[in-house]
Amino acid sequence: MYGVLLIVVLIITGGAIAFIGDRLGTKIGKKRLSIFGLRPRHTSIVITIFTGVCITTLTFGVMAAASENVRTALFGMERLNRTMQATQSSLLQAQSDLEAAQDEQERTNEALSASKTDVEKLKDQRAELEAESSRLQEGNRQLEAAKQDLLARNDLLSAENVSLGGRNQVLASANEELSGHNARLTRDNKSLEKRAQDLRDGLISMREGDIVFQAGEVIASGVVRGNRPQAAVAQDLQSLAQLANRNVSTRLGRDTSDQDIWIYQPEYEAAVKTIAESPQDMVVRIVAAGNLIRGEAVRTSLELYKNSIIYKNKEFIIARPYTLTDGTDGEAEQTVMNFLKDVNLSATTKGILPDPLRGSVGVIAGAQFYELVNSLRGIRGPVVLSAYANGDTDAMGPLRLILKMERQTDNAVH
Repeated sequence: MYGVLLIVVLIITGGAIAFIGDRLGTKIGKKRLSIFGLRPRHTSIVITIFTGVCITTLTFGVMAAASENVRTALFGMERLNRTMQATQSSLLQAQSDLEAAQDEQERTNEALSASKTDVEKLKDQRAELEAESSRLQEGNRQLEAAKQDLLARNDLLSAENVSLGGRNQVLASANEELSGHNARLTRDNKSLEKRAQDLRDGLISMREGDIVFQAGEVIASGVVRGNRPQAAVAQDLQSLAQLANRNVSTRLGRDTSDQDIWIYQPEYEAAVKTIAESPQDMVVRIVAAGNLIRGEAVRTSLELYKNSIIYKNKEFIIARPYTLTDGTDGEAEQTVMNFLKDVNLSATTKGILPDPLRGSVGVIAGAQFYELVNSLRGIRGPVVLSAYANGDTDAMGPLRLILKMERQTDNAVH
């Protein structure tokens, strides 16, 4: 508002001075006045110029009187410029200092944040340490209590140790006495062991001196019909026992008919009952209960097996392919032996009772064996050996065989 008023005053003042100058110039022109000897026209120009100077002077004077800023602009511009430059430099320095202060503040803030984090960690560690300290204090109290308990037990054990020391002396003297007894017993034990070994050696020598029948060897066997009265079955078993007696006499080379074989009576009665109640015939074997020494009583046991026809006459038993490479006698004999083992295994599996000692189930004549060997001699290549039953054969056996050999051709179907 002050500036507007100043402008209005300057306009009015300038106008008034211009008006006065114009009027003064007009009057001087009409009266044709002269100043400083000048012509009137030139005098009018001087008055006009003077009026303009007065207007400008008055304008600056009023503005300088009315405004300090105008006085500064008119008379203190260089100082103002120097002040502005100094101020600008100070401002730039202040801005630089401010930026440095801001950077320092950021670093300080980061350090403060890190310090706060460290403080939190330290607080957590302090809490953990306090908890650990509490646990250690509790453990220390427990250890102290355990220490007191151990001290008390140590005193008790010390007293017991003193007591045991006395007992140890007593036991030491007793131990010396027992050591003497132990030495005597050791000598007696060695003597008894030597006598027992002598007795075992003598017994083995006696038992292995002249064995007539080995343990498990069949002395006699036969088929007894089942589903009959026990008396009839018992009579058949007596006949089988008589056959066993004759076989024993034959093996010993002297008549032992006055000495019956010994069969456990409950076992004999159970066998009679089992056969009498059986719906089918039974194979009965009288076997040696142990190694039978010449001169000893013949102790036996009974073995019962259900009997049936295992193979009918000319029934196929087994066939095996073989490949002969050199045609020698040894290869032929080994091939036949391997085949007879397979026949024996097959017949045993089907139900024919094997010999307890040899494991065989059949018989084959020497001529039949060598006939088959001779038929293989000199042959190189594949052959097939087959076996058939020679007559009806029951579980008791023996199995008699019909053996055949066939050559295989390259286009044979296997």
